[in-house]
Amino acid sequence: MHQLQDILASIKPVDNSLRVRVQAHLDDLTKPQGSLGRMEEVAMNYAVATGTDRPVLHKKKVFCFAADHGVASEGVSAFPAEVTPQMVYNMLGGGAAINVLSRHAGAELDVVDMGVNHDFSDHPSLRKHKVRKGSSNIAQGPAMTMEEVEQAVMTGVNLALEAREQGFDLLATGEMGIGNTTPATALFAVLLDLPVETITGRGTGIDDRKLDHKISVIRKAVEVNGDALASPLETLASLGGFEIAGICGLVLGAASVGMPVVVDGFISSAGAVAAMKLSCKVSEYLFFSHLSNEQGHTAIMNKLGARPILDLDLRLGEGTGAALAMQVIEGAVKIYNEMATFSSAQVSGKQ
Repeated sequence: MHQLQDILASIKPVDNSLRVRVQAHLDDLTKPQGSLGRMEEVAMNYAVATGTDRPVLHKKKVFCFAADHGVASEGVSAFPAEVTPQMVYNMLGGGAAINVLSRHAGAELDVVDMGVNHDFSDHPSLRKHKVRKGSSNIAQGPAMTMEEVEQAVMTGVNLALEAREQGFDLLATGEMGIGNTTPATALFAVLLDLPVETITGRGTGIDDRKLDHKISVIRKAVEVNGDALASPLETLASLGGFEIAGICGLVLGAASVGMPVVVDGFISSAGAVAAMKLSCKVSEYLFFSHLSNEQGHTAIMNKLGARPILDLDLRLGEGTGAALAMQVIEGAVKIYNEMATFSSAQVSGKQ
């Protein structure tokens, strides 16, 4: 059984010396240099993340982590908590947006029960890793114990390692959990030192009154847990959720074996940020899929110096933006591998 500290120690920085060879190949493709814009940047970053100037992308998988949150009892969401298991059933039935978009991307989809307040029967697409039936209310104390957060993180780690053994080349994150923009925002406020009021959004569509209440709940959560925010893992345990911790682990596990991860939206970004705080080297293995319509995501991306691939005003979660971005990444890799070069096609270069 792998231990978290072993995983963190095994994450290596990417080999940036590859960039010279990759750039030379991109510049030799039959096009004006740089004319494919960010597609060339994506191809470059994928090649470097995978550690080769001949990258492959054959198998893709989306992991949608699901969990309930005690803080939902504070009335911070427009939807009741029972929607979490209902949406899990929708995903298992193939009817959710992430089912449609993962199929369209040619990616497998696994739904991971990290902490849903419901008992599910076995299903081929359901991974049962329930730590507990919902996190505790962060407005009253820590969401998880340290033992629970390590269990949740290591679940994500082991899912990534298993995917690598099964031959997957690219993973994507997704999530489902009513109320989870609240813990995500609390994590951003502490881990990135951002003001709560500027990064708190409407989530599932709350009105102004509920938005003000949500801001006060997040502030209270940060205050109540203030003495337990000394390290990134303690902060994740205090303010996070089981699915966010699972995403954090997936990122860490993938980075430890040199496998890139496509990060979905606002909540998935919280898991990615937690991973980045545990190991700064993981950032080189991440593709932020899209700029979420959720308030604060722009400030968060700016703080990270990240430039998401897409900007489509998405705010659903589930992994929908990540599934769409997977197709852009795959297209970039195909451009890199399948276009003719000036020398091979006997096309004259720039005068």
